[in-house]
Order: sequence, then structure tokens, then C-alpha cells
Amino acid sequence: MPDIDDSDEFGAADLAAHAHARLAAWWAAEARDLPWRFGRATPWGVLVSEVMSQQTQMSRVVPYWEAWMEAWPDAAALAGASTAEVITAWGRLGYPRRALRLQECARVVAERYGGRLPNDYDALVALPGVGDYTASAVISFAYGGRIPVVDTNVRRVLSRVFLGVESRGGAASARERRLAADVLPEDGPEDGPGGGAGDGGGSGSREAPSVVWNQAVMELGAVVCTAKAPLCGRCPLADVCRFAAAGLPGLGERRTRPRQRFQGTDRQVRGIVLDALRHAPAGATLPRGRVEALWPDRAQLDACIASLDEDGLLCIEPGGGLRLPA
Repeated sequence: MPDIDDSDEFGAADLAAHAHARLAAWWAAEARDLPWRFGRATPWGVLVSEVMSQQTQMSRVVPYWEAWMEAWPDAAALAGASTAEVITAWGRLGYPRRALRLQECARVVAERYGGRLPNDYDALVALPGVGDYTASAVISFAYGGRIPVVDTNVRRVLSRVFLGVESRGGAASARERRLAADVLPEDGPEDGPGGGAGDGGGSGSREAPSVVWNQAVMELGAVVCTAKAPLCGRCPLADVCRFAAAGLPGLGERRTRPRQRFQGTDRQVRGIVLDALRHAPAGATLPRGRVEALWPDRAQLDACIASLDEDGLLCIEPGGGLRLPA
């Protein structure tokens, strides 16, 4: 791990080596069998899974991902779909603008890269809807590249295990990113490029240690080292975790704003409107009378309809009826 300098700011070198072996064994025994894991998905399929999983539980994502990939198995297929089909297929995953951005991404990949998702960080983050985390996840999980993958779960696990403090939300700090890079395992020459089935994926002899580490740390944060109720008795790193040794100081503290209630929010109203449009006959317009019956607060309803129109998620017909975009 050459990134850890002589001063070893985090005291991480020995602990990291220990954690690598522990988590690799735990991952082999405990990893959830999600359909885009273990080389069964193309790089494009991995990207779709990452976009769908943003702010959404994995258990909810699986059936949507499977139906989506059956309908549009690659970027070219999604690029040719109608906007109405895309919005309908997104269903109740939430944050439906992600669906439109994913289709925009598909069109760029189809037109600029011949339908093959690039294996380059700068090219990936230049795609619509792809940020640092998603680009890093694709490079690691789909192509087997050695790169830190830093999301909320990873930050929480690494902060607790190596620093002994709670990760409190917000944007990843420079210190957290440096720690993620410092404890990332080295890959050997026998760990050829990884990758999914087809679509430019490689065929390395085994999954690289850095890929296993990224997946295992993220999985541990999702199912064991959770934000408010960590299952320390089931954690493979419990005996070396500095946070556990310190008595879980500040457990669950967050510096970000509290999670907004859902009931009565604009997000709920937008979801109700889109759900009504998804269940209307294909190409049909929802009459204004039926639209007005969807929500009692007319001002809030009209404001939400206007925001959905601005986001490109619906069309407003003369007379106030609504339909999905063509």
C-alpha cells in the first residue's frame, strides 16, 4: 500500500492488511446474491444497477433492474425507447429524473462510444447523470480497475474501523478520501482486468483484491455496520474496530439536515401524479378532472405538475390534461 507514508497518519497499514483478509473471507461467505454481481452483468448493467440503487434499498431495486435489463439490455436499446416507456418502467423507484438521465447517458454511449461503456474515469464522469461514485463503481465492479469507491456506507465503515469516530454525513472530506485510497489493497499481475459478461468486460483469472475490498466494505456498511444499529456481534472486524473499542462514541450522529417527512410533501404529490399517468392507457391523456382529484391542495398540485413538466416527466395538454412524454 504505497499511499500510506512513513508517518502512517491513520495507523492503518497493519490494520488494513488484517482487514483485507477478514473482509475477503466474509464477502465470500455472506455477500448477497444480487443479479448484477459476480460477473453476471455487463458494464452497462452494472451502471444501471448503480443508478437505480441511489437512495433506494437494494431489495426494491432487484425486480426493476431485472425487468429493465430484459427490456433494454444495452445502451443502444435504451436509447431507442420512448420517454413514456422509460418513465413507466422506472415505476416507484423514486427520483424519476434518474430515469431520464439514464436514457440521456444511453444515447451518448450509443452515439459516441458505439454502445460500449467507456473504461475511463474522465469519460465516465462526463456522461449525463454519472458522478464520482458511479464512475468509480463502474471502473471497479465492471472493469476490475483499482480505484477507491466511496459512498456513505464505505465512509461509515472506514471512519469507524480506522479512525474510531462516526462518519456524520455531508460530502466526503479530503481526509476520508485519502483514507479510502490508503487502505485499498494492491492488485497483483495475476488479477487481470475484471468485468461483466460482454460489453467490453474483461476476463481476469480472479476478482482483484481491490474489487473484493470495495464490494465487501460497501456490503458490510449496508447490512452489518449500519448507521443507527450496527450489528457488532456479527462483524468480522469487531475485534479490531477502533469505534467499537471506544464504545461507539456519537453513534448515529449526523451533521446533515434531518430526513424530510414524506407524507404531504411535494415528492409525494409528484409520485401520485406520475403513478396515475403510468397506469393510464399508453398514449392516453389524463383529463383535468381526474388530475384535480389526485390531491386536495390545488396550489400544491399545480406547482408539482409544473415542476414535473419542467423536468420533462410529463406533458400538459390544452385544457389541463396530462400525458407522459412521447
